[in-house]
Amino acid sequence: MQITVFSAHAFEQPYLLEAAQGQHALHFVTDALGPATVEQAQGSTAVALFTSDDASGPILERLQALGVRYVAVRAVGHDQVDLAAATRLGLRVANVPEYSPYAVAEHALALMLGLNRQLCRAHAQLQRGDFRLDNLVGFDLHGKTVGILGCGRIGAVMASILHGFGCHLLGADVVENPELCQRFGLAYVTREELYAQADIITVHAPLTPQTHHLLDAAALAQMKPGVMLINTGRGGVLDTKAALEALKTGQLGYLGLDVYEFEKGLFFNDRSQQPLPQTDPLLAELVSLPNVLVTGHQAFLTHEALTNIAATTFLNINCWEQKQTCVNELRPG
Repeated sequence: MQITVFSAHAFEQPYLLEAAQGQHALHFVTDALGPATVEQAQGSTAVALFTSDDASGPILERLQALGVRYVAVRAVGHDQVDLAAATRLGLRVANVPEYSPYAVAEHALALMLGLNRQLCRAHAQLQRGDFRLDNLVGFDLHGKTVGILGCGRIGAVMASILHGFGCHLLGADVVENPELCQRFGLAYVTREELYAQADIITVHAPLTPQTHHLLDAAALAQMKPGVMLINTGRGGVLDTKAALEALKTGQLGYLGLDVYEFEKGLFFNDRSQQPLPQTDPLLAELVSLPNVLVTGHQAFLTHEALTNIAATTFLNINCWEQKQTCVNELRPG
């Protein structure tokens, strides 16, 4: 089968080639799928997409007209795909529902520790020959109350890690997992109770119409003054402008992001020749603050995760090609 891989970054191409095992012809397109690049899928039966691609209705219509029948998403999140349009057009869509919850949870912890222990500021000071400790006071994670928004696979690993640090754990989710309560002492509470009690809040929720701007100005105002907020879920779950205002007032004490509400077209690209204040003034203002730490959607970026993403992507494609049931197939609703 010929497959066009959009947003084919150099770091993942070797993993995809190895997983394909020579059974498929891969056409790597480094640019994201969109109106200007969709024609590059000509002759392909399948496309493999990433989080930065545009698989809206009009793009899917063009893909279908070009002969594409399958859409393999190389990620958990699939909000970039119009599933209703895909179903209407007869396109089959699947994602990678799990690749390494450890990778994302461990990166969330790295953001927590980096912010808490002032690692970026300490490193910058040291490079200048400034070894003072006056601005570097942190706090013990042990004994702190941490709220986990979204207690699925990643949230469960996060609970395990934080339990090891001796944290008190609160969870909020539409479906409760009793095992987290039994093993790690996690207590399920309402979001409002979590906001009011947590010293640290870590977000592991998907982006849906219901979770878009779940953390808006009103939610931020309900949190403990000086709270640390970590988001490795999806950028749109957080109202970024509201978060910036909360940072300015001190309501939000620390902000760690691996995802950004307006990352599409920005993350995964080299923008070093373009001044950030001109490219994205909001992000530029955020990263200028000493209590903000942003990484460019790299929480998934481990050898284990990339191996699993590639393997599951081709498992999905092979199931379709061999007319077998694809357990990871997505449907609207």
